[in-house]
Order: sequence, then structure tokens, then C-alpha cells
Amino acid sequence: MVATSSPLPAQVGLDVLKKGGNAIDAAVATAAALSVIEPTSNGIGADSFALIWYKGKLYGLNGSGRSPRLISGEKLLEKGLKAVPSDGWDPVMVPGTPSAWAEAVKKFGNLSLSEVLEPAAKYAEEGYPLAPNIGKQWVLGYKRFMKAGGPEKFEGWFETFAPDGKMLSDGDVFRCQAMADTLREIGATNAESFYRGELAKKIAAYSEKTGGWMRLDDLEDYRAEFVEPITTNYHGYDVYELPPNGHGITVLMALNILKGFDLGNNRESVDVYHKTIEAMKLAFVDGKEYVADPKAMKTKVADMLSEEYAAERRKLITDTAVMPEPGTPFSGGTVYLCTADKEGNMVSWIQSNYMGFGSGIVVPGTGISFNNRGANFSLDPTKDNFLEPGKKAYHTIIPGFLCKDGKAVGPFGVMGGFMQPQGHLQVLLNTIDFGMNPQEALDAPRFQWVGGKKVQLERAVPTDIALKLAAMGHEVEIMNDTYSMGRGEIIWRWDDEVLVGASEPRCDGHVASW
Repeated sequence: MVATSSPLPAQVGLDVLKKGGNAIDAAVATAAALSVIEPTSNGIGADSFALIWYKGKLYGLNGSGRSPRLISGEKLLEKGLKAVPSDGWDPVMVPGTPSAWAEAVKKFGNLSLSEVLEPAAKYAEEGYPLAPNIGKQWVLGYKRFMKAGGPEKFEGWFETFAPDGKMLSDGDVFRCQAMADTLREIGATNAESFYRGELAKKIAAYSEKTGGWMRLDDLEDYRAEFVEPITTNYHGYDVYELPPNGHGITVLMALNILKGFDLGNNRESVDVYHKTIEAMKLAFVDGKEYVADPKAMKTKVADMLSEEYAAERRKLITDTAVMPEPGTPFSGGTVYLCTADKEGNMVSWIQSNYMGFGSGIVVPGTGISFNNRGANFSLDPTKDNFLEPGKKAYHTIIPGFLCKDGKAVGPFGVMGGFMQPQGHLQVLLNTIDFGMNPQEALDAPRFQWVGGKKVQLERAVPTDIALKLAAMGHEVEIMNDTYSMGRGEIIWRWDDEVLVGASEPRCDGHVASW
């Protein structure tokens, strides 16, 4: 089974499974296809994170990049900047995705990377029609980069994604031979070309020519790394996330706070919404304050996840909305997919350029669109997440995985920037506390806390709940557009035999099974 945000990449993953690939091969094939078919959210120059259940053990893979050695917060402050920009070279990090693809397939796959990436290369070469939500985001990307400088500043983007100067929309066919050639080069060299070969030279040369910070040594020194997942137990289930620099820890902290409450069995109650919103707020501000490159974090993960700290934060939740502030836990725009195979292997994979198309920087003639993940760095020198050379930024993309009694239940994830941990939390509560099946868990109406006491509610949230939340001090906004409320996928394994998949109604999602 393969579940993701677009039908064609889901079919790519399924074809790889039919060919003899396992869940890991299928995940990487689907991820590569998404970099071609949904470039509005990710690309070859993206970052990736994964949780991989392989032969009864869970592995974490951190495919986030580091800042170039030439950049620093001081240099941007000297330019008069108060925050890292969202476009241009300043927010571009060394991409981790090609290395993540290669490392995952090398360690766990049945097929070669070249075989796994070929379907994506074929879609780039032969073309495909833009799905409705992708087309809508494509138009927004075109307008964004036109306003920010147009073809003069973003020549590679317009050459690649607006061929002949045309703004593409849903139903238009997109082809990119350069992207196909790049994917085949990555596959044939196990991504070595991207970091230590011909593609690396093209990237470095273009960066130097156009005022970028990235150089060949930044690429040469990069490799995606396997990490130990972090976890908490919630009502008998073990919930797994990746450790910082991602903010998956936010989900676990919110669960730790909530497990001290009895939420009852009525999901559509004001008490459930209020307590969940409050727990999410308190966990989120801690994550924003303390999550950074693990080498720079002064705060220990164990302290942030301690039962004692959760109890202290829980005391702050009353019957009125709180203005959240970070506690003291120590003593002194994205695509998601999940796969499962007949051998019991399962993958939770998330990949992102951030803010739609990312930085707008595309190396001409390659189809490599770069992330803008550095936009999440702080320019406050007192913060752990301050921009420094060779450093990982606070990261919003998080894959999730659920287990019970030492066995895999399955992968889950919700795309959407800072909505991601909030989506994880709501899907988990729907599943564990309210007994929903995967599709019900994704379909249920959602909230999104956006800062202070402000909370957005989907229009499907009952009106009486919205009114009661407002009376409790929440600043409520009703959302008509649900795209920003997260886009998730789930695969659960029932009784070691049956796979149950679900895909998000808020995007062009699809579950493909065989």
C-alpha cells in the first residue's frame, strides 16, 4: 500500500512494489515522483525526514541540510536584515533529499537507486497534467516570484516552471527534460554526483556566479544520517517522532500534557477542543524556544519529555485561554507519504522545500529547485537557533509512527508547515481516544493555533463549540479554505494481515493498494 497527496506518485510506489521492491524502495520512488509531480511543495533540492520500520525495528533518518560555511547571522544583521529572507540564496541550505534517498535504499532497499528513481525521471521526461490543488499552488508560486523580482532574479525558476513565460495552472501539462536527466544522474551515481561530482560542480558554480553562499565543500561534506527516534506512551500506544532539529517533540509534549486529563468519548465537545488547543499552545512555544541543531541545544530532550515537566505545564490549563509563554524544562510547504509491504516493512516519509516552491533558486538546466529552510533560523544571537555556519535549522517537517505492545501499527503524517504537529496531535487523539478509523481520523474537522490566543477553526466545527471557545477567551477565526489545515496520510496494519489506508480530503490525495 502507498498513500500520498497525489494519485500519480502513489501509483509509482505501487509499481515499484509490484516489481519486487519493498516499502523503502516504494517510499523513495514515490518521494522522487513527488519532487517532479508536486514541485509546488518539494523538489530535488529539498530536505527529507523518515521513520522506517524494517524487520521489526524502527529507524530514524534525518535528511535535513546544513547552512553553508560562508553565511552567518552576523553577516545578515550587517545587511540590515531582522529576519532571514524567504527567497533568494540567503535561506538556502545544503539539500538533504538526494542523500536521504540514497542512504535509505542502500541500507534497506531491494532495488538499485537507479531503478527506484527511473519512474520519476520518466514523468519529468514525458510530462503529466497538473492536478487541481497543485495547479492552484503553481499559480500562487508564479505570482510570488514575479512580484519578488521576476525572471531577472529567478531565471532558473521561470525557465523551469514557467516554460516560454507561461503561467501553468491545473490541467496544463508539465515536462522537464533537465529534471529527468538530473534524476538519472543521481540514480546512476547513488547521489554522489549531487554532492561530490558533476551536479555538485554545477550547483557551486551557479551559487558563486549569482551571489549565493554555497560552495563545493558544503556539498562534499554532507550525508543524511540515521538517528534514534524519540517516543512517549499515550494511553497504551507508543508514539514515535524524530528528535530535534525537527519539532516532532512538540507532539509528544502535548500528548504528555493531555494524558493527565480525562477527555471522555465525545470528540465534538468544547472541553476536548479547549484542552487540546491549550496543550498544543504550551508545547509549541517550548518547541519554538528550544528546538535547534542538537549540537547547539542547551535544553535536553529528556527534560522536555519528562512527566514532571508535563505536570507543571498541565497546571496552566484552566477554563480560559492562556497567553502561552515558554516554560523552563531544564534544571540549570511539504509532501508526505507512507508505504507498507507484504514483509511487514513500513515507511513514514516527509519531504519539503518549504513555503511552496522554496527559495525560488533553480540551477538552470538541472531542474534542481532549492529549499528555503534557513528562513526558520533566528537572527537573535541569544537563541540556540541563531544562524551560524554549518548548522541545521529548526525544522517543521515531521514524520510520525505508531506502535502498540512492540508491534507496528503504522505510519502517519500531516503536511503543512507549523500545522504539522497540530495535525499529528488531532489525528492521534481521533484514533486512540475516539476510536476513529483512519479515514474518519483525517476527515474530522480541525483547529490550528496560529499564535497568542488566536485559533483557526474549520467551518465544519460545530457553531456552538466555536461560540463557547470564544467565550473562554480564544480569538476564533472560521476558515473557508481548508488547504492550510494540513494534508495527511495514514496506513495502519491490523492483525498483521490487513492494511487500512486513508488519504486527506483537503488535497488531491490517493491510496494505492495491491
